Amino acid sequence: MKEYKKNIDQSYELQDEEILFFRENGFVKLKNILPTKVLDYYGQIITQKVIELNTMRLPMDERDTYQKAFLQVMNIWRENDTVKEFVMGKRLAQIATELLGTKGVRLYHDQALYKEPAGGITPWHADQYYWPLQSEKTITVWIPLQKTPLEMGPVAFAAGSHKFPVGRDLAISDESEITLQKAFKEMNFDHRIEPFDLGDVSFHYGWTFHHAESNNTNIPRRVMTIIYMDDQMRLKEPVNDNQKNDWESWCPGAIIGEVINTEINPILYHC
Repeated sequence: MKEYKKNIDQSYELQDEEILFFRENGFVKLKNILPTKVLDYYGQIITQKVIELNTMRLPMDERDTYQKAFLQVMNIWRENDTVKEFVMGKRLAQIATELLGTKGVRLYHDQALYKEPAGGITPWHADQYYWPLQSEKTITVWIPLQKTPLEMGPVAFAAGSHKFPVGRDLAISDESEITLQKAFKEMNFDHRIEPFDLGDVSFHYGWTFHHAESNNTNIPRRVMTIIYMDDQMRLKEPVNDNQKNDWESWCPGAIIGEVINTEINPILYHC
């Protein structure tokens, strides 16, 4: 609908203190960024595609820790024009650009993260472990598609951990949960966890460590995320198999050392 597209493309006046908070803490939570009616409209379609595209069929008690954390479906924008319209929205991309301090942002990829009822914890991790990207100018927007109380397992952050070198070689796993939980306690990192009202979103750097508790409700925690990168981001030589896979999956045809300018990494905002 034209009205909803207008909402997702509308500019947002980001405050200086919000930018400062993000850069100091590695994340920021912003209120009332998208109207309820907009999230309901796009959320229904995103959920339909998650159900259609989901490949996880194991019962919960037969899954490993990663599989229990959430149902994960990526690049839904390539499967549905309405989801594409949402992912290409300028409002969130503009906020991402200003938080990063870049001239613009490209799409890395989108991903839906649906934590089922009785779904387990999301272990501590940093997303950029998986990404073959040359700089830290990466950012994820976390968009709940329903009100998300603490018992549903909202994303939580270790404030300032984007500057922390320990754990950057760890994939999301039982090991990352144990190692990072211990390290953050020893270093006295501030653990930030808050409920989300519908319309609230958070942004975090690719190197900000975060996790989520179990979903202890009887409804799924439905979340859509969009990962942005500097529009001048260059591909780096992968240092692990996950980065090799990401290169092939989300930056196909990109060349090491050159700007990631592929047909599935379009510029979403430029100032």
